[in-house]
Amino acid sequence: MRVSVSPPAMALADDHDEYAKLVRGMNPPRVVIDNEASDDATVVRVDSVNSHGTLLAVVQVIADLNLVIRKAYFSCDGNWFMDVFNVTDRDGNKVLDEPTISYIQTTLEAEDRYYPEVRNTVGIVPSEEYTSIELTGTDRPGLLSEVCAVLAGMQCAVRSAELWTHNTRVAAVVQVTDAANTPSGGGAIEDDARIADISQRLGNLLRGQSGVRAAEAAESLTHKERRLHQMMFEDRDYGVGAARPDPRTEVSVTHCADRGYTVVVVRCRDRPKLLFDTVCTITDMQYVVHHGTVSTEHGDGAYQEYYIRHVDGHPVSSEAERRRVVECLEAAVERRTADGLQLEVRTDDRAGLLSDITRIFRENGLTIRRAEISSEGGEAVDTFYLSDPQGHPVEPKTIEVIRAQIGEATLRVKNNPFVDDGGSASDVAAGSTAFIFGNLFKFYRPFQNLGLIKLY
Repeated sequence: MRVSVSPPAMALADDHDEYAKLVRGMNPPRVVIDNEASDDATVVRVDSVNSHGTLLAVVQVIADLNLVIRKAYFSCDGNWFMDVFNVTDRDGNKVLDEPTISYIQTTLEAEDRYYPEVRNTVGIVPSEEYTSIELTGTDRPGLLSEVCAVLAGMQCAVRSAELWTHNTRVAAVVQVTDAANTPSGGGAIEDDARIADISQRLGNLLRGQSGVRAAEAAESLTHKERRLHQMMFEDRDYGVGAARPDPRTEVSVTHCADRGYTVVVVRCRDRPKLLFDTVCTITDMQYVVHHGTVSTEHGDGAYQEYYIRHVDGHPVSSEAERRRVVECLEAAVERRTADGLQLEVRTDDRAGLLSDITRIFRENGLTIRRAEISSEGGEAVDTFYLSDPQGHPVEPKTIEVIRAQIGEATLRVKNNPFVDDGGSASDVAAGSTAFIFGNLFKFYRPFQNLGLIKLY
């Protein structure tokens, strides 16, 4: 449902924004990055004016750099927000790279980093460099393949994409350029009639499944992972009919009567961007984190504790609201998780590449649980998380030799439950008589003519 803002309300909003800018101008954010305060982590301290979404804005910067938050404390006293993060790189080392430190400092001290975000709707968003397409609906095997086939047929080149599936729902953000735009061969799709045609064709494809929402007009798109959380939340991938979460995921919500807070505790498996995911959902549910602590536990566990109130200042007030908070945070923890076989394809980019790869998955009975697609400088790097339609792992089988003339690409196989490789990735070797990825290509001989894969 779209809501229009009347002139008086708009004037009030403008006055509030001007006041907020004045307060921030008098009290600019302060960031201190310290590599001496801790023996095993870089300490990032942030002090700023507090507003709804401030914590999320800070966590998003750290998550985008693929840094790991080992421990964190945050608190707001009145209108002032203070937080401390102990971070490392993915290998557990301190952050010593000067460009990275400078980026953190500059970005977190930027005044506009803390402005309230603009909520987006679902649809197609043109810009100068690309056009963003947002899709939500009921998941089914082969859906991404069908979407890619439609885009390829409409001469849309996929520049980047990310897809999540959770509790039978799917959300995807796809950035495309105009492959028909010759001789430049790129840029956003500017023809309104063509955009409408793409929207209609994708809408017809999605409306074949009950419960799928047609695309609507959208505003500017900012952050793909942030947007995916919003889309999944709006599409209600939680609650009635949701699958049971991982047994290790525990969410408790209790009332702290003497302080007027609601205390939320999340215990689950630790993983990258976990804090970002939970704070996204808390923010989307219109709660404010007033105090909190985050830490890793023995083994691979994570502990998060939040003291929250609704933006209107009230704690959680009913059993139904309490249950909703539990369900939404369980979904936030689970929706990015994609167990099973992880396949990375790295190759020279070309028109229709993604459509060809996803068609092969579909024709061999494989389901894409999550996907991360990128193309830069003529090279495509696509990562897929795959299982069979029932969610079972892909069984390994020995297949025929894949010859060097097939194409120019590298395959990396990760998280194969049938191979004891210590969790490491393995490149598929040239000249070998077989490799672990069994039934992916065994029954699809036309693949040899597509020029997609050369094994190193």
